[in-house]
Amino acid sequence: MPMSTLTNGELNALVSLLDDTDNEVRNHVRERIISLGTEIIPFLEEKWENSFNPEIQKEIEELVHDLQFSLLKRRLIQWRDSEDRDLLTGLWIINTYQYPDLEYEKLNAEMHQIYFEVWTAFKNDLPPYDQIRIINNVLFNNLRFSANTKNFHSPANSMLSAVLDSKKGNPLSLCAIYLLVGKKLGLPVYGVNLPNLFVLTYKTESLTFYINAFNKGLIFSKQDIYNYLEHLKLDPKEEYFEPCAYLQILLRTLRNLGNSFEKLGEMEKVEEIKELIEILQA
Repeated sequence: MPMSTLTNGELNALVSLLDDTDNEVRNHVRERIISLGTEIIPFLEEKWENSFNPEIQKEIEELVHDLQFSLLKRRLIQWRDSEDRDLLTGLWIINTYQYPDLEYEKLNAEMHQIYFEVWTAFKNDLPPYDQIRIINNVLFNNLRFSANTKNFHSPANSMLSAVLDSKKGNPLSLCAIYLLVGKKLGLPVYGVNLPNLFVLTYKTESLTFYINAFNKGLIFSKQDIYNYLEHLKLDPKEEYFEPCAYLQILLRTLRNLGNSFEKLGEMEKVEEIKELIEILQA
């Protein structure tokens, strides 16, 4: 039933029943409110602000979260089923888990500003290594992006908007920013799913090298990956050297987020992140 078919009085009556002592009544009311969809959220938020009943406030908070989480899941399914699986769109959808009011346009505008800063310093006629050094200089010296080593396991490291605000991130989020800029510049830059570390590769038919955005864009070789894997006592698999799909980047972002919430003991959030992972793996 659309929200527009209910009067304010009927909506108020529904919300007032959220602390009913009868569980059956309360569950029926919850289902009825959820069936109205996300357009009821502003009304619920207003009721929360004007309520002096902590029980009703708690119920409203859970309802709003459930509605927002349902919207996130629908968006994630649409992203999974889309042809291009745009990286920024996917990262924005995950971002709305923690920041449900974040608009895609805001994130896109911030990323465009970073791209513009790099583009103004960029030269297309330079050799690849020099082009990468220009990007490194702008991102890590001028704009001062850096590794968040103090709070490595913070959920904020998996939220692109938070990384853009703090200029600190984990290997994956810093690589994502680098990758989005590189792609917009038309460079053959891709993500690489290494164990315990996410890196980038610059890959053409005649040239392949790797970039560690967590270490200020350090350039390294295929042999360095062999050495790294040997140090971890892992067999070299093809996927440790080759570009990965954007779907893999989103899955790894969600796994990082799940690990962050687990370390914080927020097990309800861990279960919700598992739901999102299942959607992408379907």
